[in-house]
Amino acid sequence: MRNDDFTDDQKQYLQGFVSGSELTRVARGLATFASTLGLPESNGSGPVKAGPTESVPIGPDAVHHLAQNRTLAEGKKLCAQEEAKRKRHPLDMWDDLVRHAAEDRFPKGDDVLAFKYQGLFYVAPAQDSYMCRLRMPGGILTAHQFRGIATVADQWGGGFTDVTTRANLQIREIKAANGPAVVTDLQDLGIVTRGSGADNIRNVTGSATAGIDPHELIDTRPLARAMHYHILNHREMYGLPRKFNIAFDGGGAISALEDTNDIGFTAVRVGEGKAVPAGVYFRLQLGGISGHKDFAKDEGVLLTPDQCVPVADAIVRVFNENGDRTDRKKARLKYVLDRWGHEKYVAETEKLLPFKLTRFPLAECEPRPAVVKHGHLGVHQQKQTGLFYLGVLLPVGRLTTDQMRGLADLADKYGSGTIRLTVWQNLLISDVAGENVTAVQQGIEALGLHWDATNVRGALVACTGNAGCKYAAANTKRHAMEIANYLEPRLELDHPLNIHVTGCPNSCAQHYLGDIGLLGTGVEAGDDMVEGYHIFVGGGYGEEQGIGREMFRSVAATDAPAVIERMLRAYLERRESDDDSFNDFVRKHPTNDLKAWFAEQQPSLV
Repeated sequence: MRNDDFTDDQKQYLQGFVSGSELTRVARGLATFASTLGLPESNGSGPVKAGPTESVPIGPDAVHHLAQNRTLAEGKKLCAQEEAKRKRHPLDMWDDLVRHAAEDRFPKGDDVLAFKYQGLFYVAPAQDSYMCRLRMPGGILTAHQFRGIATVADQWGGGFTDVTTRANLQIREIKAANGPAVVTDLQDLGIVTRGSGADNIRNVTGSATAGIDPHELIDTRPLARAMHYHILNHREMYGLPRKFNIAFDGGGAISALEDTNDIGFTAVRVGEGKAVPAGVYFRLQLGGISGHKDFAKDEGVLLTPDQCVPVADAIVRVFNENGDRTDRKKARLKYVLDRWGHEKYVAETEKLLPFKLTRFPLAECEPRPAVVKHGHLGVHQQKQTGLFYLGVLLPVGRLTTDQMRGLADLADKYGSGTIRLTVWQNLLISDVAGENVTAVQQGIEALGLHWDATNVRGALVACTGNAGCKYAAANTKRHAMEIANYLEPRLELDHPLNIHVTGCPNSCAQHYLGDIGLLGTGVEAGDDMVEGYHIFVGGGYGEEQGIGREMFRSVAATDAPAVIERMLRAYLERRESDDDSFNDFVRKHPTNDLKAWFAEQQPSLV
């Protein structure tokens, strides 16, 4: 029978059937029908023509093309980004990036997405420049690398870096002509930017105190590193329906916020006399996306450490195959889980594994050691006798290059030459001998930084804001500092407080997780629009897990500090016990009561 003898409906059905079969074979590491039939090979980066109107995808990118083919066979329309990736894989566009640099011009249209695959984000109209994101597994790097990044930021960027909520660094204010130089200079340092943005697996995070924390259950550094290199060496991990986050929490004093990731691995201990051998395992969690008001959920699965990377790989492959490629707003893992249910997703993942998953009740695991809410600051004893780590407070994550060099020098002179970034936009210097702690503290202060902080400033988190991001509705970093500067002389808190300030619903600063969270918005002021925020209370993570509820809408940025002061004064006055944190207080009372009490308070005149 000739192709012309089929009806359109039959052609569509057959195309969908074949594409689905091919996709499944590729996801499971089997040869495609095309290759077994001896059809022509491609160069490994895209489909080959099998006939006048049909492409047969092969090679490591086949999984993406087949998923797109199946979407089209179902009568759906690919979103613009998927169409762009279908024409040409962004990782094959290095020459285009170099040509843009030679012509001193920034990307337009589809190239904006493509260049993110090299870690370069064109952030206009906020700034007519690139921002570069890096990859550093677990957020840990050497003083040499830290010093080298400072040199790159000086030579090609704005002379500063930003620590992010993925324990990562951003270099900003990069000119069009300098984009490739930033990427290659970083690679010379052993730092990769490949796939740090766009539809890829972002920087893999882990416990900031991995390997040195006396409370930890397991050192997550080997796992974060193994996952990092697995991603880099498997091209099918690139070109997902949307971005993807993976985190490993080893049970130490500083949380990795793994429950906010698409995949979270949480260390637990199983005691004697259970259905599995006693020891340390990881619980599997799926579907965290705090900007969409969802935490990752425990899947009832217990994993040995060596099973984590293969399981993550299989989870990503199922997402590759079944994620939404028609609507970017619904293209995250959460929405596949919502559509299928968690049980089906885990079952489909298990089909791709060479071993059976161990189902084991969470209740039979010992709870992880308690998180120290502001354990990322101050001086802390390590598990290694006589050694300490010091948390360094960075003003909403920003560092000058001189400060970077100074911190690198301190790490080299007094520590092991290790810099550890945290998801709280600060960093740690580790392996400091007890007799050198005072010298490191003095060195930090000499750089204009702090090693300790008030309970107001200790976990003050802010995204880039509209000074460097086109999506943000407010200057979050400036406003966050104004809030801290206003509150500190007026209030003394006896419990740590997390304040998260984010500029848009993408929630890079995770406003829903803060004890107090602020979401940027425009606010009417007479005939004008000014920068402002919706204010939320009661968010948390880990044992305090919860999504913040909205307390106030459309508060002008200039009024926000006084509004927060009134909230905190009402808490101090009305809490039932000195043991109650702000979160304890707001979670005990309905919104209307809280609003009434907050309104009774008057801001101070300091």
